[in-house]
Amino acid sequence: MILIDIRDLITKRLSISQWTIETQQHWCLIGTTGSGKSQLAQIFQEPEKMVFQYQLFERPPFCLCVGLEAQQAQLEAELYNDDTDFMDQIDQGHTGMELLEQTGADSAAVSRVVQQFKIEDLMEKGFMVLSSGETRKLLIARALLANPDLLILDEPFEGLDRVSSQSLEDFLVDLKEQQAVIMFVSQLQDVQEWHTHIGVLHKGQLIAQGEKDRVMSNDSIQTLFHFDSGTLSELPSALNAPVTFDPILKIRNCTVHYDEVVQFQNLNWVLRPSEHTIISGPNGSGKSTLLQLITGDHPQCFNNGMTVFGYQRGSGESIWDIKKHIGLVSGALHQDYRVPGNALTVVASGLYDSIGLYRPVTEKEKRISRQWLAFIDLEEKASIAFRELSWGEQRLVLIARALIKYPALLILDEPTLGLDDQNRLMVLACLERIAGMGVSTMLFVSHRQDEHLDIFRKHLVFERGKEALFTITFREEV
Repeated sequence: MILIDIRDLITKRLSISQWTIETQQHWCLIGTTGSGKSQLAQIFQEPEKMVFQYQLFERPPFCLCVGLEAQQAQLEAELYNDDTDFMDQIDQGHTGMELLEQTGADSAAVSRVVQQFKIEDLMEKGFMVLSSGETRKLLIARALLANPDLLILDEPFEGLDRVSSQSLEDFLVDLKEQQAVIMFVSQLQDVQEWHTHIGVLHKGQLIAQGEKDRVMSNDSIQTLFHFDSGTLSELPSALNAPVTFDPILKIRNCTVHYDEVVQFQNLNWVLRPSEHTIISGPNGSGKSTLLQLITGDHPQCFNNGMTVFGYQRGSGESIWDIKKHIGLVSGALHQDYRVPGNALTVVASGLYDSIGLYRPVTEKEKRISRQWLAFIDLEEKASIAFRELSWGEQRLVLIARALIKYPALLILDEPTLGLDDQNRLMVLACLERIAGMGVSTMLFVSHRQDEHLDIFRKHLVFERGKEALFTITFREEV
């Protein structure tokens, strides 16, 4: 029985001549960054809202897609309904339980899926305070409760810690027998053993499809997801002479708590130049919170004995005194970058530490910004609106934004999220080269063992605690 049948589907980004999926087959669609995966998922989910032509387009009547775009859409819906200005406390959005109950599923079904995904601790938390990995688990659970005819999981493992990834892998093994599922991924490692068929999407074209072993053994397909660090382009020059600090930051007896709940406590840390540090730990453990304390984006940064770039926080310094020495990539920044602007202006905004541009850009600044776009192979998209780029392309632009001024401190919170293997490896090679220049010190959050580069000689590890939810320990990498 045929589940999906496509003939001559055409949009501005996609051109698929033929693709047929039968119900007994288990498909994974691998796509390079900007290949059009997410647009194809949108066509399956809401064809009435998309502009496309086709000779034949058959798919199940009720399709749901869960991915990075869905995560962004839910956040924007929560922000739209934010009632903080009318409350005596911060509106944290719908709780996990409220979002699951919105599906209309009965309480038994909700309890079952909560237990399967091990998300009991998310039921009373507001959506806007959840980590990237926590929101992913919650949205997948909600989609399952809606009982779609076809569930599309777009980058389902992105942002999940290792335990959560393994839990999801195990869950999908059972789910595929009960629910029609197609996975859209950007990385070869996310192809599962139970997948029987593979499609490869590149630059809007379905360039290969068929049984998994045959497609995966094709050398030309493997080349698409490989990067030779020896081919890395020259980095653009710095606009200004680098500024150095020693130490970069000092943290004394840092404790983060919410009401009576202590997330972590008694953190003491001195970060010196070139002490590149990788940070790891479970979803929701406080990794992003720690980085927000450093950038000044967390309200508890003023009462935690923090000194950043020589400024004792709360001593009269402005937030811009701190941000001008930081280059940042994070899920929160990506979610917040909703102002109008094209790819070029987003890169240039890194020179001013702003979301959007609010002052004229010099010709030299434009030239450097274009050089960075060329470096990430997006120069031809300089004038395209940031929000019209694919999610992976947006992430590359934000990486260029963080690097453009070669800041004293690079804060990289899962920077490779949503990138294909080739671009992910390119970014890692770029960071290794920057480390060799000795101008920027990096704090790098990652769940991936293969991102523990040799440049990271320090390791900050968040682990389950007793008195606090989590404890932080330092390790020397060898």
